[in-house]
Amino acid sequence: MRPNALGRTIAGLVAVAGLAAGSVATAGISYAAPASTARTTALAQPAVAATTQNFGLTTAEAKNVQEFLADYWGYTDGIDGQLGTNSWKAFQRCLAQYWGYTGAIDGDPGTNTIKALQRLLASDYGYTGAIDGIAGAGTRAAFKRFAG
Repeated sequence: MRPNALGRTIAGLVAVAGLAAGSVATAGISYAAPASTARTTALAQPAVAATTQNFGLTTAEAKNVQEFLADYWGYTDGIDGQLGTNSWKAFQRCLAQYWGYTGAIDGDPGTNTIKALQRLLASDYGYTGAIDGIAGAGTRAAFKRFAG
């Protein structure tokens, strides 16, 4: 560790310890929790995106989609029936080529991905709803037809 960074780290720890000690020292009895109260500690957790988004497809139907993506759109992960990040990246490549998807190929099936999917589903799979980016009942039903 660089000497300057070490100094900053130590200074930061001293400041935190001082604040904590000052808070404890100034707390009166009226602020103290009863001895019988259980303590809970909140731990910071990293934000985790949903690992899969099948939009109502069964595992078998999602496997059909993954096989299509493997055959035509560069999907190389396992055919496990879970449409995760890499499945959606491959799908986004398809949607960008033919269905007007202009977003990042990031594997996040967000609003723009769903809009492009709705355009695909409206072309041949009976979707008649709005191109609104919301994977509602009509989108899910047409996606099942696509996957079947």
